[in-house]
Amino acid sequence: MRLCAWYLYGEKHRGYALNPVANFHLQNGSVLWRINWMGDTSPRGIGASCGMMVNYRYFLEDTASNSALYLASKQVRASEQVLALVAQFQQNSKL
Repeated sequence: MRLCAWYLYGEKHRGYALNPVANFHLQNGSVLWRINWMGDTSPRGIGASCGMMVNYRYFLEDTASNSALYLASKQVRASEQVLALVAQFQQNSKL
């Protein structure tokens, strides 16, 4: 889960999220909200994402500012759950 959080939050291509689904939602003003362990146990879900599923949350009053922040300064808005996983990854990572 820590690696997944880092992949979605921290791995970038030209400053934007490396994952195309994450990039789509973040460009549209969402918040990287929750990572669900074994959220997709279908064969395709296991093969594509080790069964993990991600929720993006749209706070309608914040979508325009979140989108502008991401597009202008490439900053990802994320929940406390995701940020805690990112911090744990960074503490334990050899990268």
